[in-house]
Amino acid sequence: MGHIQYEVADGVATVTIDRPEKRNAMTYSVLRDFTQAIWRASDDDAARVVIVTGAGGAFCAGTDLAELDETPEGERGSAARIDDPRASQPWPLASCPKPVIAAVDGAAVGMGAEFATQCDVRIASDRARFGWVFVQRGLVPDTGAGSFLLPRLVGPTAALRLLLSGELIDAAEAERIGFVSEVVAPDDLAGAARAEAERYLGSSPFAVARTKQLVYEAMAGERSAHLLRTGAALAECFSSEDHAEGVRAFLERRPAEFTGR
Repeated sequence: MGHIQYEVADGVATVTIDRPEKRNAMTYSVLRDFTQAIWRASDDDAARVVIVTGAGGAFCAGTDLAELDETPEGERGSAARIDDPRASQPWPLASCPKPVIAAVDGAAVGMGAEFATQCDVRIASDRARFGWVFVQRGLVPDTGAGSFLLPRLVGPTAALRLLLSGELIDAAEAERIGFVSEVVAPDDLAGAARAEAERYLGSSPFAVARTKQLVYEAMAGERSAHLLRTGAALAECFSSEDHAEGVRAFLERRPAEFTGR
């Protein structure tokens, strides 16, 4: 887990994405290690609450598009596959039986925004930025959390404005629409996340796990069908000219010229 750090202190597990030279962008192997770290926190009796954060002034800048562009379509995701029954469950952050807090500093873009969406509570620094930029790369939200959970968190209109434009919003706007609970200075982020974690340390872990399960299951009656549709749409997008153009434009640092094909 070279790019994923795990530590527990006083009942709180902290999972840190530690690839600052790439603004903590995800490769398939880093995603595998991240998922296993969340499972580790789920199983760790010493951890009552989980904080997810990023190193070096960024949360997660999404998928590493350079790696994605170099990976044949049929091999994408193979490095992230894990021989564990939990691998078939979506959204390990939402599935974690413990409260999960996102401590967001800097960019939470693409898959990073999806991770933040999957967390139970979000605390942001005042330099945090959130963006579900998938349409600008010719894709749909890759984990399905943006298209399923986000409308339930902020309402359909606010969610659609973000999902259909791919625009970035700052921490103040994220707080205004109810996506984040608190905005603090960067130097205060770790302390604010810890203070939020302490809200839950006195709660029964047995009851917390079941309460969280009830809340997500109440929202998720349609989730399985939604994720099947998401997988089909993502496969179509990966094969599209628009996706190829979106990745090229990003890597070449120019505006994309989409054709709708």
